[in-house]
Amino acid sequence: MNASGLLVAGTSSDAGKSLVVTGLCRALARRGVAVAPFKAQNMSNNSAVCADGAEIGRAQYLQAQAARVQPESAMNPVLLKPGSDRRSHVVLRGRPAGTLEAGEYATGRAHLAAAAYEAYEDLAGRFDLVVCEGAGSPAEINLRAGDYVNLGLARRFDLPAVVVGDIDRGGVFAALYGTHALLAPEDRAVVTSFLVNKFRGDPSVLAPGLAELTRRTGVPFAGVIPWLTGVWLDAEDTLEVGVWRRCGSHPGSLKVAVVRLPRVSNLTDVEALAAEPGVDVLVTTEPDVVDGADLAVLPGSRATVSDLAWLRSTGIAAVVAERAGRGAPVLGVCGGYQMLAETIADPDEPGAASAVPGLGLLPTRVEVSPVKVLGRPVGAWDGQRVEAYEIHHGVATATGDAEPFLDGFRRGEVWGTMWHGSLENDGFRRAWLAGVASTAGSNWTPEPGAPSYGARREAMIETLADAVDAHVDLDLLLTGTRVTLGIDR
Repeated sequence: MNASGLLVAGTSSDAGKSLVVTGLCRALARRGVAVAPFKAQNMSNNSAVCADGAEIGRAQYLQAQAARVQPESAMNPVLLKPGSDRRSHVVLRGRPAGTLEAGEYATGRAHLAAAAYEAYEDLAGRFDLVVCEGAGSPAEINLRAGDYVNLGLARRFDLPAVVVGDIDRGGVFAALYGTHALLAPEDRAVVTSFLVNKFRGDPSVLAPGLAELTRRTGVPFAGVIPWLTGVWLDAEDTLEVGVWRRCGSHPGSLKVAVVRLPRVSNLTDVEALAAEPGVDVLVTTEPDVVDGADLAVLPGSRATVSDLAWLRSTGIAAVVAERAGRGAPVLGVCGGYQMLAETIADPDEPGAASAVPGLGLLPTRVEVSPVKVLGRPVGAWDGQRVEAYEIHHGVATATGDAEPFLDGFRRGEVWGTMWHGSLENDGFRRAWLAGVASTAGSNWTPEPGAPSYGARREAMIETLADAVDAHVDLDLLLTGTRVTLGIDR
């Protein structure tokens, strides 16, 4: 075997596939290997926009940073963005490409598989190694016939596969053994190693179990990665939402309540707030928490009209309106910004054939266009440069007087912007938060000398790479690929 890539599969969603791929990309890039990340298909409402305007999953965008290469659509050729329990919007090679209904998931993806395989071949022809991230579990036997992201991909390109198990959630031996046992014999032959993730304690305690599992399956363990503090990754699914938030409050902290909408999109926008010293972020569905925070945030949504209806049914809409009335800060981002409008017209959502009333807190009207806006805008606020990205169908038009704010508007202490990623700009974030704190009566101020958001992300990537170097047998992991490291341990 002289495979062009490696598949990192997992026993379940959130087992650590994204983490392992990120660490592997940086560990290999540090050794001079030209490496690219790849995920044939994501199902996620968290995405980013590449320099050429292509939309890909946030995790692959970060993994490209780890690999020290430019993010591109080939790294995530198929992105499915759930708009309801039975329908996903398809992004193909970074551009909108219709919808996929629940009944089509197992049988209606042949054209998506073809696009994914073409993208993989493109990357394999330009890089020394493609590190592929699987999706969910390779043991989803109900979907195996149409699989092109897990062992279907590995079999197609003769890739070795490592299966990652999360020991922190318990039952890791059963999860790894069960995954292996459910695979067809020809699929089992692809699995060349196991990897345990998120272990707390002395790894020697695991040794008897690892040895017995290898005896029963014939699959060796490539390592045990410890629990890593200070590591948060761009979430792909709801299991990871809010894992980066600070726990508890701190004297003089700025308290931020982020509403967890049913179809929340790009909740990763608020990671930069959680990374700021002295800012406590809580993702919540509780009206009292929203009411008592210094800042309330309505994040993006993949189903703005139905999420707005949910906001009203929970009582949170009334709380947000009351906050606006008393001058307590509210921020809406993309879909959250659109909810603040006077009216929203989205003919693609049930019950929205005509305009529905928004919260009426900003003098705007929103109309949803079939044309998707994808871009990387640059602007400024109060002298602070802001680089961002935008992903939206909604177009907001002013209906009255309001102050412009990052391709959105501000009235009083209600702020709205279409731009994702604006809070990742350190100067803007800190200046804007200082104003919010002053309005809210908080004594929070930016911490002098605090690391930048970009520096924190780089430190996180380096931490992952260091863990891979220290705890993973890369020679074993890469056996069968065209990359040979010859690491002397």
